[in-house]
Amino acid sequence: MKIAVGSDHAGFEYKKTVLSWLERNGYEINDMGPYNEESVDYPDYARKVAIAVAEGQCDSGVLLCGTGIGVSIAANKIKGIRAALACSPEFASLARQHNNANIICLPARFTDASIIEQTLHNWFMTDFEGGRHEKRVNKIEPCC
Repeated sequence: MKIAVGSDHAGFEYKKTVLSWLERNGYEINDMGPYNEESVDYPDYARKVAIAVAEGQCDSGVLLCGTGIGVSIAANKIKGIRAALACSPEFASLARQHNNANIICLPARFTDASIIEQTLHNWFMTDFEGGRHEKRVNKIEPCC
């Protein structure tokens, strides 16, 4: 499974945690930047990750910024993306089970490495339940 990963400068330090966890767990990684802590604009990296997932170059994505909110808003502008803010491992499980989210967005300023690792574990170990949720997810498409 190939995973696109991106962040802004606020998420850069924890992006290293994400990359290490993915590598240890056997995932193929597409690190889409940034590659240092210099100030950058989060929509640029959210767009790169979202396009890679939407076009099928990567199976899913992980994004980080200070709150996770900015990258989730930006990623969700790309057709076919269901980016979910996961503030906890439980949010990650539910985003997959009920929303079939394909990008997880993490809040770098409001978490720590152990929570990020547990959140990633739940994200990648949880499948979409389908059923009653599938009809709802199918309604999540751009309307205009």
